[in-house]
Amino acid sequence: MNQHPAAAPPGGRATRRSVLASAAAVTGGLAAALAFPARADLVAVAAAARLSVLPIGTFNATDNPRFSFRGTGFVVGDGTLLATCFHVLPEGAEVESGPRVVALIRRGLERESAVRTLRVVASDRLRDLALLRIDGEPLPALALDEAPSAREGQAIALMGYPIGGVLGFSPVVHRGIVSSITQANLPMQSARQLDAKTVARLREGNFDLYQLDATAYPGNSGGPLLDAGTGRVLGVVSSVLLKGGRESALSQPTGITYAIPVSPLRDLLKGR
Repeated sequence: MNQHPAAAPPGGRATRRSVLASAAAVTGGLAAALAFPARADLVAVAAAARLSVLPIGTFNATDNPRFSFRGTGFVVGDGTLLATCFHVLPEGAEVESGPRVVALIRRGLERESAVRTLRVVASDRLRDLALLRIDGEPLPALALDEAPSAREGQAIALMGYPIGGVLGFSPVVHRGIVSSITQANLPMQSARQLDAKTVARLREGNFDLYQLDATAYPGNSGGPLLDAGTGRVLGVVSSVLLKGGRESALSQPTGITYAIPVSPLRDLLKGR
């Protein structure tokens, strides 16, 4: 009997299966190769940033504990400046006789930490930003992004100290995207914070905020919003919307976090 022209030769099916399996392996390998750099970038970003992101609080040698955690900050500029949120600072921090504000400095990747005193040198209360001078030798600084604005959908990472001393003082990384660029006026903590400059800025109207899909927690405030690929600072984590009160922050977070764009921080750094 003559073989049908369309019929496969002996071993043809096995050969086709082998070709298909090889093609699948190549495709899978290519997909893995394309996916790997994104993961590697974030690993590198976290490793490079961890020594620049510090816990901030107050220090009193007679208190127990002596260090009282308040939020996160990160080193910028020439390595002697720390950026954070204004609301992270205790009341009276801007005056010389106020509470001693400090940052814990990790020595390498060891758990041992040193205390560095901080002094407020500039602030933007309306946008919830503060710039502090770090006592002592310069520290590794994060680079600020130079783009006018982040982009919706842009991959980002948060680094900070959620829940503070409860989870320990090792920096924690969260990843996500910029969900939206919205507008808002951040509320003032008290009427005493309304100085002439703040009133003038209030008259300017709303300003941009980044809405993020990465969940931050109390303690993340003041931490850097990083480009997940380059590690450059896109903004400062400022506030988190929570369901209910503070007691539900762990069990019922909304997952909606806000950050202040980096541009007003660049303005605070001018001339410093």
